[in-house]
Amino acid sequence: MKKYSFWTVSILLLTVTLPAMSWISVKGSKAQLAAEKYNNTTKQENLTAITYSSNELFDQYVSNIYNEAKLGTSGLDVAVFKKAVLGYYNFKKAALVSADNAVITIVDFNKSSRSKRLWIVNLDKKQLLFNTLVAHGQGSGDDMAQNFSNIENSHQSSLGFYITSDIYYGKHGQSLKLNGMDKGYNSNANHRAVVVHGASYVSQDFINVHGRLGRSHGCPALPQELTAAIIQTIKGKTCLYINKSDSKYSSDYLNTSLIAELFPSSTSLQASL
Repeated sequence: MKKYSFWTVSILLLTVTLPAMSWISVKGSKAQLAAEKYNNTTKQENLTAITYSSNELFDQYVSNIYNEAKLGTSGLDVAVFKKAVLGYYNFKKAALVSADNAVITIVDFNKSSRSKRLWIVNLDKKQLLFNTLVAHGQGSGDDMAQNFSNIENSHQSSLGFYITSDIYYGKHGQSLKLNGMDKGYNSNANHRAVVVHGASYVSQDFINVHGRLGRSHGCPALPQELTAAIIQTIKGKTCLYINKSDSKYSSDYLNTSLIAELFPSSTSLQASL
C-alpha cells in the first residue's frame, strides 16, 4: 500500500473540503436572501391602505386636544367641546377672532350651577387654563338653566357663540363686553349689557348656604377672585360658546363644510393583523 506523508494527506483533505464549505456558504447565502425576500413580500402583503375622511381626521384632532388637556377628567362633554372647536374654526376662517390667541371659552348649561361648568382651553398648547363656576340668568331657572332669551329685561341667559370685546369698569368692577354672533339667540347681547363680570354670589360659600349659585341678569358671572385673570386671558376677540343640548338652538357657526378644507382626507398604510 502506498504511503502518503502528513503534508500530502493534509493537502488532499483541504482539496476535498474547501469546495464543499464554499458550496455550503453559497447555499446559505441564497437561502438567506430567499428568506428575506419572502419576509419582505409577506410584510408588503400585510399592509392595508386605510383612508381617513375629513370628519374622521377632525374627530381625531378634537380627541387629541381633549385627551392631552384632560378635559374628560374635568367633566367637559366631548360633544360640547367639539361644537365649540367647530365654531372657533368657523370664526377663524372668517377672520373674526384673534390670529394670535387660540383660546376658547365654553359654558355648558346642561350642568347644575353647583358644577364647575365653565372651561377655558388653549387649543394650540392643548391646555386647560380655567375650570370654574359660572352663573346663569335669574329668568333661566334656579339650579338648572332651562329657559333662554335674546330679549331685553328677560333676565335670561342667551345661548350661542360670542366674540369677546373690550374691557370696561362698571358696577361689577372690571368687566368684559361680549358680541353675540347668533342672530335671534344672542345678537342683542350688547343692547342687553350681557357681559363677563365677577359676582359675590358665584362661590362655593353661596352654594353651601343656598344649594345653588346666585343668578345674574343674563350675564355669565364668575367668581370674583378669578375674574381679572380670566378677562385678561380671553379679552380681545376670542371665542366664547354657551351650550344647552336640549334647546332648539342652531348656528351658522356649526357649519361643517369647512372641515374638508381644514382636514383633507388622506390615505396611510397600516400593518394587517
